[in-house]
Amino acid sequence: MQSFLHRTRWLALLLVPLLSIALQARAHHGWAWAGDEEFEITGVITAVRLGNPHGEITLDVKGESWVVEVGQPWRNERAGLSDEMFAIGRSVTVHGHRSARPGERLVKAEWLMFDGKRHDLYPDRRS
Repeated sequence: MQSFLHRTRWLALLLVPLLSIALQARAHHGWAWAGDEEFEITGVITAVRLGNPHGEITLDVKGESWVVEVGQPWRNERAGLSDEMFAIGRSVTVHGHRSARPGERLVKAEWLMFDGKRHDLYPDRRS
């Protein structure tokens, strides 16, 4: 009986962190973390991380740092965005939905505008 309890405790200790990571990943991806209200900002790119599961750019917006979730590589390409367009120092307007958590400067982009040209990441979404 004691051996069974010992194994059960170890299993619980292993499973709890894994379950926590899985739930956090599920909550982060998609739109569940973003508010319903449309949101738009313009800033200068200060950092870039492109790739899967989605890219992120960091913008300087009037001295504040904002993280913008952009698309996966295939989604960016479909929207007419190339990796070169995300150059540090470049200005971009982002339209999408900001985090529902008060004070968190995180945005999920629906479209981006470079040099007056709009690039729709989600052309089927109404925005």
